[in-house]
Amino acid sequence: METLGSIILQAGKYLCGFIFSKATIFIKFRSNIEELDWYMKQLVNLKTTINEELESADKEGRLPTAEVKEWPKDVKEIQIKVNLIEEEVTANEENLRGCGLNCCMRYRLSKETVEKLVDVKEAIDSANFSMGMVVRNPRACAVEEILVAPIMGQRAALDTLEQILELLVDERVGNIGIWGMGGVGKTTLVKNLNNKLECSSSAQAFDVIIWVTVSKDSDMKRVQSQVAKRLNVRMGRGETIQELAIRLFAELKGKKFLLILDDVWEKIDLDELGIPHGEGHKGFKIILTTRSLDVCRGMKTDKDIRVEVLSDEEAWTLFCQNAGDMTDLVRVGELARAVARECSGLPLAIITVGRAMRGKTRIELWKHALEELRSSVPDIRGIEKEVFSPLKWSYDSLQGKNIKPCFLYCSLFPEDYSIEASKLVQYWIAEGLIDERQNFESASNRGIALIENLKDSCLLDNGAHEGTVKMHDVVRDVAIWIASSLEDGSRFFVQSGMGLNQLPEEGMWESTKRASFIQNKIRRLPDRMVGCSQLSTLHLQSNPLKEILEGFFTGLQALRVLNLSETSIRSLPLSVTELRQLRAIFLRDCTFLAELPPMGQLKELQTLDLSGTQISELPSEIGQLDKLKQLYLSRTLNLERIKAGTVSRLSSLEVFDVSLSAYTWDVEQKADEGRSTIEELSSLRFLSVLYIRIHSIACLALDFSWLKRLRRFHICIGPRSYVSKYSPMWNNERSTIMSGVDLSGEGADVLLSSTSALVLGSCKGLNSISGLVQKSNFNLVTLKSVRIADCRGITSVIKGDVHGSILPNLEELDLAWLRNLTCIWEGVVPNGKSLRKLRALRVGGCPLTSLIAYDLLPQLENLEEIKVSSCHNMWAIFEEKEVEVTKLNGESLGKLRTIKVDNCEPLKSLISHDLLQQLKNLEEIEVRDCSQMEEIVTTKEVADGQASDIIREEGNAIPRLGILKLFSLKELIHVCKEALPWQHIEASDCPMLQKDSQSVARPRFLEDLHRFLIPNGE
Repeated sequence: METLGSIILQAGKYLCGFIFSKATIFIKFRSNIEELDWYMKQLVNLKTTINEELESADKEGRLPTAEVKEWPKDVKEIQIKVNLIEEEVTANEENLRGCGLNCCMRYRLSKETVEKLVDVKEAIDSANFSMGMVVRNPRACAVEEILVAPIMGQRAALDTLEQILELLVDERVGNIGIWGMGGVGKTTLVKNLNNKLECSSSAQAFDVIIWVTVSKDSDMKRVQSQVAKRLNVRMGRGETIQELAIRLFAELKGKKFLLILDDVWEKIDLDELGIPHGEGHKGFKIILTTRSLDVCRGMKTDKDIRVEVLSDEEAWTLFCQNAGDMTDLVRVGELARAVARECSGLPLAIITVGRAMRGKTRIELWKHALEELRSSVPDIRGIEKEVFSPLKWSYDSLQGKNIKPCFLYCSLFPEDYSIEASKLVQYWIAEGLIDERQNFESASNRGIALIENLKDSCLLDNGAHEGTVKMHDVVRDVAIWIASSLEDGSRFFVQSGMGLNQLPEEGMWESTKRASFIQNKIRRLPDRMVGCSQLSTLHLQSNPLKEILEGFFTGLQALRVLNLSETSIRSLPLSVTELRQLRAIFLRDCTFLAELPPMGQLKELQTLDLSGTQISELPSEIGQLDKLKQLYLSRTLNLERIKAGTVSRLSSLEVFDVSLSAYTWDVEQKADEGRSTIEELSSLRFLSVLYIRIHSIACLALDFSWLKRLRRFHICIGPRSYVSKYSPMWNNERSTIMSGVDLSGEGADVLLSSTSALVLGSCKGLNSISGLVQKSNFNLVTLKSVRIADCRGITSVIKGDVHGSILPNLEELDLAWLRNLTCIWEGVVPNGKSLRKLRALRVGGCPLTSLIAYDLLPQLENLEEIKVSSCHNMWAIFEEKEVEVTKLNGESLGKLRTIKVDNCEPLKSLISHDLLQQLKNLEEIEVRDCSQMEEIVTTKEVADGQASDIIREEGNAIPRLGILKLFSLKELIHVCKEALPWQHIEASDCPMLQKDSQSVARPRFLEDLHRFLIPNGE
């Protein structure tokens, strides 16, 4: 009974507690609702505070923890359920006041309220996050691989890649510019670099490598977003460029990083971007790719590398990779190669054309493709969109007055044609693309600046010869494509180098402004040109044209530029004088042209080129051309007469070239009656460039002070036969050639005091240049270049008894066939400025026993080049005093880079052991046909008197020597390997260096040297 009683008692307690609990829930309904409402407000306020903190962290790029990410979701669910309870309570407010039939609802709602109150309190408590609310950005991996085609097989690209890798570890280089024309493979190269860094030791130097594609229309925000994404830095909503730049700077500061900016079109402000750079930040590197060298300059790159087009074999390999097996077919093989060549090594064009021809087996399709590519505006799938349009972006980006039409003008010339830069500028001036009101020098400077701008933008390249430029074939095609579609009445019609026999039909000329038919087979022109009223330029040079009919120029009233050079015409029709807008006419090398019509009516003419024609007299009517600025009469070998007064009336003349002409200028009192004289030249107040031949040195007695106002002159004095033998130094601005004249008299003072380049050929009356100084009160300070040839009286260049410095600015000294020359400097060499700036010393056919005496060595601190040939008495290049050579200052021969010796029989060695320490910048040695040469560097004698095969002493090496060429040295036994750490060696016909040589003098190290030498073709 006791047990049963205890059970009943315990059950009663539980029952009472249960009933009490339920009663409490029922009774406290109102207080539970109020408590839930209060805690819910606390939760909402907490949620608002946390959201604000997360937004702030988001702006800083910090991420919420996983715990924080889930918390708002839980709160949202609680809010929904609490809102449902509150809505139901509000809807049943009246029914919940009593205890009648709604007691069950009251109890249920009160119970749900208590349960939600527990959830709300737990949510509040859980807001105290154990791991914090946010975490920092995850660390970016060092290298992200980019999908790109490999450059295997492209030797030049691989070499460039290796060069960039070397620069990445060079502490002196921070910014590297990779530039080149569009489509040449800059992006492909740098993408391969990025991928190579993944497994390269160079990548270990960087914490992160950041790739950013900039592109033409990209803004700073887009560039920043790419950097931020690579660094896993989140960009906040509404964040400004400045705010993000501060965070990027903080993220990168102190890190070693490589930033690759691809396809940059204009200078990027790295400070605005948020990139640490400059001397205050170590370990950063920046590589940028661009089409413009100006961008590299603006970004202050330390090293600029131009990416060139592919070689023929590299281009063919790339073409085959894209065209597929079609190139292996015998019937299309040669055509395929021709198609590939038309792409001119431009990878973008090669890939596009190759893919377009993939799978095409019919020979007709390959012939058609070749014809299209040669048409300049090819109709080949993908060419316009994938090649022409991207290259047009470079054209669209050109900035500057008239630079775009100047660029398009270059497309008038044939493929791979080297255009004379000076001639191109003349065309631009005549066309009005450069202000024709400027003087010649200012207009020329403007033109050269435009050319350099186009070269820097990779729209022009250097031509095959100095002073020329050319267009890449694909760039030319793009220019023709642009010019042929111009809608402003400036359409081009280009048919250069097409093998035409006649000009196109009349209907083809509508709205054409510039037309070119250079290098065709046109022998006859039409009787009349119809529909060409807008034509301003007509190029017909290099055609076998023999005759121009009288009516041809009728209707060409807008013509400004006419080029008939290198044609076979014998005369011009009188109708050419009706071209009243003509600014320039070129008749250069019309070798049958002997007559000119009266040209006085061409009042706008500024340039007239008659060089290389057969004219015997300059028409006096030319004197009426008061706007003529440039008159070229060079190589007019029949020109014997220029009437007096003709030249003096050319009041605007700035350039007058009568070089290598039959016409010689004399002073008025000695000239034949009616001939133009030197006095007329002196009256031309705008003259700035003058090339003439003066009859004799006696003419120099005239006042030549007006020469000082000329910017450039080439004056030849002496008989024509002598003048033609000694070519002028055209690279110098002011040259004087004296040939076959007697220099014992006086009168050349004024001329020589203004001359920068002097040539003396077959002259007499002078035994040294010092003699010119002794006859005057000047010391030839303007001379930068001197060439003396075949002057038998010359025994030395300078005599030591001259007081003061002589030739202090001389940079080049060239001596040839001076049969009595005994030395360069005779007597004591004073310590002064004489020859201090000499860079190049060339001697040929002179009886010198040594070239440079010891006393002269201290003066030659800027000497870079020595060339000696056919000096059959020469036994030493440097005549040294061995006991004193160590006293030389560290600058003597310190800049010498090249030594070349040819056909000097007595010469047994080239450089003494004691001089090695002076030759710290010597890069190249070449020795040919020196039959007695035994060693390049004399070996140092040791204590026992034996020669040392290998020089080991510190300081005896020539650290920069990279090229050693040895040809036909029969007795050569010593090279001194330790002294010459070369990188490249050429040798042939050196029998003492052969492997089978039994010479006891053969040094031991030659066994290893045979890996590099190729004696006798081995």
